[in-house]
Amino acid sequence: MIALEALLQTVRIEEAELRHWIESGWVIPESDRGQWVFREVDVARVRLIAEIHHDLAIDDGALPVVLSLLDQLYGLRRDFQALCGAIATQPGSVREAIAAAISERERTRR
Repeated sequence: MIALEALLQTVRIEEAELRHWIESGWVIPESDRGQWVFREVDVARVRLIAEIHHDLAIDDGALPVVLSLLDQLYGLRRDFQALCGAIATQPGSVREAIAAAISERERTRR
């Protein structure tokens, strides 16, 4: 966990900007004795928002759309990893059948 002041120094953003991101629901810190604290995932999200907003010049109007799309992408990635893990535990014949079905589907798409 990291405190507000440490996060602001680490990511180099203004407190008012971070407060806006929190009020917008883009970052959801935890509370410890009435003070915000940020988990590692929160710090990564703040860095991501700062990069998108400042480096890529995505404005506040478009930022929720971009964040929503990124959240969906990360969710799909997590689901895909879980699916791959489940497939890896299956017998060889099942894995081969899945691979054949994927190959057939790709062949018919062309």
